[in-house]
Amino acid sequence: MQTKTYDILGIGIGPFNLSLAALAEPLEDLECLFVDANDGFDWHPGMLLESSRLQTPIMSDLVTMADPTSRYSYLNFAKQTGRLYSFYIRESFFLPRQEYNLYCQWVCAELSNLRFNFKVTQTSFDAETDTYLIKGQDTARAEERTFRARHLVLGTGTQPWMPHFCPSADSRVMHSANYLHRKETLQSQSEITIVGSGQSAAEIFEDLLLDIDKYGYRLRWLTRSPRFLPLEYTKLTLEMTSPDYIDYFHALPQAQRREIINSQKNLYKGINADLINNIYDLLYQKRLHCDFDVQLLTNTVLQRVHSDGQQLLLGCRHTELAQDFELTSSALVMATGYCYRLPDFLEPLHSQLLFDPEGQPDVQRHYHIDKAGRIFVQNLGLHTHGLCSPDLGMGCYRNATILRQILGEAPYHIEKQIAFQSFGIPGSTNQQLQREVS
Repeated sequence: MQTKTYDILGIGIGPFNLSLAALAEPLEDLECLFVDANDGFDWHPGMLLESSRLQTPIMSDLVTMADPTSRYSYLNFAKQTGRLYSFYIRESFFLPRQEYNLYCQWVCAELSNLRFNFKVTQTSFDAETDTYLIKGQDTARAEERTFRARHLVLGTGTQPWMPHFCPSADSRVMHSANYLHRKETLQSQSEITIVGSGQSAAEIFEDLLLDIDKYGYRLRWLTRSPRFLPLEYTKLTLEMTSPDYIDYFHALPQAQRREIINSQKNLYKGINADLINNIYDLLYQKRLHCDFDVQLLTNTVLQRVHSDGQQLLLGCRHTELAQDFELTSSALVMATGYCYRLPDFLEPLHSQLLFDPEGQPDVQRHYHIDKAGRIFVQNLGLHTHGLCSPDLGMGCYRNATILRQILGEAPYHIEKQIAFQSFGIPGSTNQQLQREVS
């Protein structure tokens, strides 16, 4: 029996590929399948704290910014699950992260083009049929299976990253991605140190601070930044998450793009200002009725981690004072973010892929990374598309663009210009800009 050929095969079912699946589902004559090695959707379960919320408004759901009429919108989820009036009365556009996870799980249950428990092991190209072959293991049935597709969309996501000097085998050292799974063990320690400058570090610090008087541990937070930087959320800055800015940024030379993105970290890696204020208020409130040991250290870079058998020894450097010093801790939480690497199963297709001089995938303007324009990527492009890449609110734009590239026409209207401001020279095209700055 001949293997069915899909127009799109998506690998990995996170929010971005789930969005693509929801937007593709109602399109006639488009055969799609999305696979994932996990047994179901669960978005960063180790960081689903009750107090945490999205940093983008509810219109950044899976479909609304491409198709406000879609039945897979958050508002329809709220209506179908009896939450709509509660959402209305709550008067906040920023969902709890736990509710966003429930919403995505609801969409998964509504879609027919998803397949969990399928681990992709190898991809190859069949020149005779001009299709890709995707081999993998059906882990639920313990059997191998091969799918065939004309286009691939990679949504395999990012992986937790820690510095090389962190002893990964030491159970006292953990990444923030595992925080909730290890929270009970953490709170049995006498001294907890959190390292990180972003939202995850702040959320974990607040969560542990809530119980500091109950457990009596010392709590410490290290950031390399000169202060606990808030996420910039002014409206003209938000215009940088737009097709206009993607056009401008993508046309810049590679070296200049990297320099710019390194200077913009507080635009996409900062801490929600309300959370910073809540932490201060909580510190103030706790101090009224109990003594506790808390340290918040800025300009502090962690350089090494050792163990003396009893404690972790943390070698640090104060960047402004240019002095080294050492701290001790019973446990270490590394809120050091995530990194992307191409999955090993793409190795047979390596010769078809595009790479920049530094060896990074060269993501083209319309999100493909191969010479033929048939292999697309999600959430990989900070170095090519700027701070829009990880933004949930731009997921629908990217997916509408990918669908247009595959179908040859746009099934959903794609905005080209939404910003009041101009990022380049007025009247210049992106091609002119690239010639001018080269």
